[in-house]
Amino acid sequence: MDEYPEPVHEPAAGALDPRAELSEFLRTRRARLKPEDVGLPDFGRYRRVPGLRREELAQLAGVSMAYYTRLEQGNGQHVSADVLDAIARALRLSDAEHAHLTHLAKPKQQKKKLAGRAQQVRGPLRTLLDTMDGVPALLVGRRSDILAWNRMAAAVFGDWAELPAHERNWARLVFLHPEYRDLFVDWEHKANNVVAQLRMDAGSHPDDPRLSALVGELSLKSEEFRRLWATRDVKDKCDGIQRLHHPLVGELDLHPESFHLADDHEQTLATYHAEPGSPSAEALRLLASWGTDATRAGAGMPPARTA
Repeated sequence: MDEYPEPVHEPAAGALDPRAELSEFLRTRRARLKPEDVGLPDFGRYRRVPGLRREELAQLAGVSMAYYTRLEQGNGQHVSADVLDAIARALRLSDAEHAHLTHLAKPKQQKKKLAGRAQQVRGPLRTLLDTMDGVPALLVGRRSDILAWNRMAAAVFGDWAELPAHERNWARLVFLHPEYRDLFVDWEHKANNVVAQLRMDAGSHPDDPRLSALVGELSLKSEEFRRLWATRDVKDKCDGIQRLHHPLVGELDLHPESFHLADDHEQTLATYHAEPGSPSAEALRLLASWGTDATRAGAGMPPARTA
């Protein structure tokens, strides 16, 4: 596969606003908690807001109402790590959500320079992908860009080499390519994972114009993307079994595993394996034996449904 170049389209005029993102993230996390979830009395019909009130959240976190209000209004420049930890505990945030909150409240200025940097794939990584002959494996970078992949990934997901470089992107594939709605049995779950990971990336790189342009384009073209983006959910990696309908072998149940590279935390090696001895493992073995025929069959064909 050729080295992945940056797309050449014009960047968006603006960038994501970290203050607005911080405000909405805190508000939506607060709204999903009920008083009984945290041991507080519920006054039923007398409550005028969904979830916890600001003063209740401030009490749980051990900060003043005024302090928390300023933070939820997007003023997080001088907040301490201890206060963010306390608020994360009060909101019962996951590790990924906690990291996202930190990125929004205390953005690292040096990341502005990295956002526009071309994503490079080291030669040894390409060799590693090629040696993983029986397991679909790919390298994913910023903005959910698919940077490199092996023959088995092409056989299972379709040959991305036939797409323009800027289309080799999970968010674009899932929301703008109809064949992927058929490929993923639980398309909604896959779409939610993709958006949650993209939102995590946006928290780390609010000044990335290409990411802003991608979000803007998907928001215009996909109602489903707009709905999921508005939830403000974040994830660091996919979860759950990946169930697929393949055009040659039918249903595949694959277990995703992902690993951040030690020398580049913004690149993730993603692998998909089947349970040993399972029908899916046998199907992967068949795909491996068919070689380029399987790759061609997986490129742009609507997968065949199984009974």
